[in-house]
Amino acid sequence: MRVGCPKEIKNHEYRVGLTPGAVREYVAHGHEVLIETKAGAGIGADDAAYIAAGARIVGTAKEIFEKSDMVVKVKEPQPNEWVQLREGQLLYTYLHLAPDPEQTKGLLASGVTAVAYETVTDERGGLPLLAPMSEVAGRLAIQAGATALQKANGGRGILLGGVPGVLPAKVAVIGGGVVGLHAARMAAGLGADVTIIDRSLPRLRQLDDIFNGRVHTRYSTIDAVEEETFSADLVIGAVLIPGAAAPKLVSREMLSGMKQGAVLVDVAIDQGGCFETSHATTHSEPTYEIDGIVHYCVANMPGAVPVTSAHALNNATLYHGLALADRGLRAIAEDRHLRNGLNVHKGRVTNKPVAEALGYEAYAPESLLSVA
Repeated sequence: MRVGCPKEIKNHEYRVGLTPGAVREYVAHGHEVLIETKAGAGIGADDAAYIAAGARIVGTAKEIFEKSDMVVKVKEPQPNEWVQLREGQLLYTYLHLAPDPEQTKGLLASGVTAVAYETVTDERGGLPLLAPMSEVAGRLAIQAGATALQKANGGRGILLGGVPGVLPAKVAVIGGGVVGLHAARMAAGLGADVTIIDRSLPRLRQLDDIFNGRVHTRYSTIDAVEEETFSADLVIGAVLIPGAAAPKLVSREMLSGMKQGAVLVDVAIDQGGCFETSHATTHSEPTYEIDGIVHYCVANMPGAVPVTSAHALNNATLYHGLALADRGLRAIAEDRHLRNGLNVHKGRVTNKPVAEALGYEAYAPESLLSVA
């Protein structure tokens, strides 16, 4: 199969879908790999590194889309990219379709077969291709929040860990999954007073064991979310419903009960955000203020640390990527975890939460996949 990797074009997105190390693996499996020139510049991988790994460098993204049987990316295709996709072509990348009706329409019109990293599952019910970026985003959320809390950046002017004689900042983490765990770990490591809110009692017990009492845990109720949000200096939104739009757990009305200069970091913004007042921002302009509350809602947070992120992502995506390149649609038909990753195929939505969020009929992947 001919596998292509274009340069990412989203604002300040420096990651790359295929690292030189991943290219070597595809080439070793007998595939031809096309890389857009300078696609790896953001991680310090020049064209020579890709050539040494066995790739062929092409001058434009247009050539990648025209000549590739399978396109491997990091972020969702932008409007000038999805119009270049076609039926019979595989797209393997993050999609986050539930809050993005325009991209969904574009992919459906193209006829492409699109596998979304964020809905591929594993035997434990986890999301293995989302997990590494959730780890990065959870840790970055605390760095971003700490910076936004500085007075010069519009925040309250409070140090997360405090100092002797001065109390530390209070951090509320809404959601105890991968993002929440790593955010809490970073915040606690800096000395903050951390509370994790989640609706799974088994998960709360697990988190209590992990942190050995160094963080507080609370069962998620309306009262609990309000109380922790009102008392927090920094709130991390870390809620995920796989494939679906994130629930709005902090309303506009609740902002009036928060401390002036407090910070909301919405890591769920890729799925529409879990704060009512959230809208996607970029690394160029990462924050905005509503009712005295600073919002940080960058939709590609891990893009800020592309060397770490790109290698972590490739480590996670390589196995299924090789399966797709080796066996095409048969890989999806034979592997239920890849089928869970299939979001769009030949003009049909194949992921139920996406279909429900956007008002489409959901088609079972098994009903659409016909392989000889």
